[in-house]
Amino acid sequence: MSEKNRDGKRTARERLAVEREKQKAADKRRRTLIVGASVVCVLGLAAVIGVVAANAGKDKTDDAGPVVAPSGAQGKDSLAIPVGKDGAKSTLTIWEDFRCPACQAFEVAYRPTLHELADAGKLRIEYHLVRLIDGNLGGSGSLRSANAAACAQDAGKFRDYHDVLFANQPQETDDAFANNDKLIQLAGKVKGLDTPAFQKCVKDGTHDSWVDKANQAFRAGGFGGTPTVLLGGKNIYADQTMTPAKLKQMVEAADRG
Repeated sequence: MSEKNRDGKRTARERLAVEREKQKAADKRRRTLIVGASVVCVLGLAAVIGVVAANAGKDKTDDAGPVVAPSGAQGKDSLAIPVGKDGAKSTLTIWEDFRCPACQAFEVAYRPTLHELADAGKLRIEYHLVRLIDGNLGGSGSLRSANAAACAQDAGKFRDYHDVLFANQPQETDDAFANNDKLIQLAGKVKGLDTPAFQKCVKDGTHDSWVDKANQAFRAGGFGGTPTVLLGGKNIYADQTMTPAKLKQMVEAADRG
């Protein structure tokens, strides 16, 4: 083999090694982003645990009405909004707060994979909407956005609006989602959602008590923070080796039986 050919092969191997290291670094940064954001939410909960406990009986708004579950809600007490086919062999249970930065980080990393698996009929997702950040930092943005998402479910537009809310999430300390007009404005990004019925549902807080009930269930479940992501009852979000690719492999293996 000529010296030139040997140099060419060595250079190709070196380039491949560099690319592999870049990919490993990218994967590590993604996991660090998700885990780091999660720590922010969990530490926030711990820091104000006394405040949360003191206000344990104050989840409901003063004028909260009866619990009205959104259309198609399922599970115990109708607290889960389902996405995907009922016959899917895998079910992913997600507890989320639209103000939670860790939830946004999870969605950014996993959303394409979740959409792909759900659309293929291989995964069913059950979303539970809570208001952890309202309890941690005060305000009502978690409640108002969760109610609006439930209103979107009534209109058959939950997944699209859910994604819009996370794509436009304000800073954790900015309670921008407490403004119903802001939530209605964002509905304009989802075709066919901004209707008089949706606006009334948002402004009336039709599903406020339902959100409060979901929040109570979250507390009763003893979960440590948001997002909590359960596959087969196991919290896969706590698994630092988990990646979208690994989740996809698990779901597809279950689908094959």
